[in-house]
Amino acid sequence: MMDSRRIQEIIPHRDPFLFVDQVTAIDPEEFSIVAQKSITEDEPCLEGHFPGNPIMPGVLIVEALAQTGLICLFELKLADPGAEFFFTGIEQVKFRRPVVPGDLLELHAKLLKHRRTLWKFEGRAFAGGQIAAEGIFSAYAIPRSR
Repeated sequence: MMDSRRIQEIIPHRDPFLFVDQVTAIDPEEFSIVAQKSITEDEPCLEGHFPGNPIMPGVLIVEALAQTGLICLFELKLADPGAEFFFTGIEQVKFRRPVVPGDLLELHAKLLKHRRTLWKFEGRAFAGGQIAAEGIFSAYAIPRSR
């Protein structure tokens, strides 16, 4: 549905800090999105986490979920495309399964609510058909400074 080229037109993140490869579904009625990230052996974050037994850092899974939510906001034109978003909260995050090279990380994000410039999402990341991480994410939007 949406490839990395289109994703880079929507959000400002770039390699090595872009953690969404493609979007497979967007539901404008539910304000939800499904995206994917292929985890390969040459991911820069895996080089030292942990040598000989690489796993994707949980904080980067959280970042991937946040990027997925941001794509949803911009693609559905719910937020000003000139806005920059910053985390204001990460709640109830749980890590259930390690994410390793060869996994296809499936990222689900759904808008829970927003008020003016504050936005709240729930997110779930799946790998190998199992939940790898889940939580609630809040962000604050400000006009882009550049």
